Amino acid sequence: MFKTRVKFNYRDYLSLPEDKRYEIIEGELAMVPSPGWSHQTISMKIFQILAQYVASTNIGEVRYAPIDVIFSEENVLQPDILYIAKERSGIIEERGVEGAPDLVVEILSHATRQKDKGIKRKIYAKYGVKEYWIVDSENRTIEVSSLGKKGLETTQVYPEGSTFSSPLLKGFSFSVKNIF
Repeated sequence: MFKTRVKFNYRDYLSLPEDKRYEIIEGELAMVPSPGWSHQTISMKIFQILAQYVASTNIGEVRYAPIDVIFSEENVLQPDILYIAKERSGIIEERGVEGAPDLVVEILSHATRQKDKGIKRKIYAKYGVKEYWIVDSENRTIEVSSLGKKGLETTQVYPEGSTFSSPLLKGFSFSVKNIF
């Protein structure tokens, strides 16, 4: 018996209906469900804090989903929040981001937990994302990983009562309890 597996690419992605959210992960099409209320609340709070810092220091650009990050023809993802340093702004195109953002933030949900902590983490590392924040609303933590020799390696896990800081964004910090 022969098994066939359809591989999707960016051209296929562009022909999909625009009323749904999709990602292409290693050539496989994945529909991304709409996030829930608490996910969006956390996303909004992190985005506001991060965007205010980036604007006040004039160091780059911050955006939130949905926006396409085109790593390759077979890897098109939509992280919850992303940051691109000013000196790398050349990867910003009208259709999305063509290359690795400096920072990616994913907020875990029941539907995305395994994907965000597994395959998406590997893709982000493979294409050179320098820092990855995994926000876990269930456990009320933020895990920070930095790109190292073995991929994105966890450098710190911040529980709710702590002060978060980013190795990538010098001087950036906030109270974790303010986002949960």
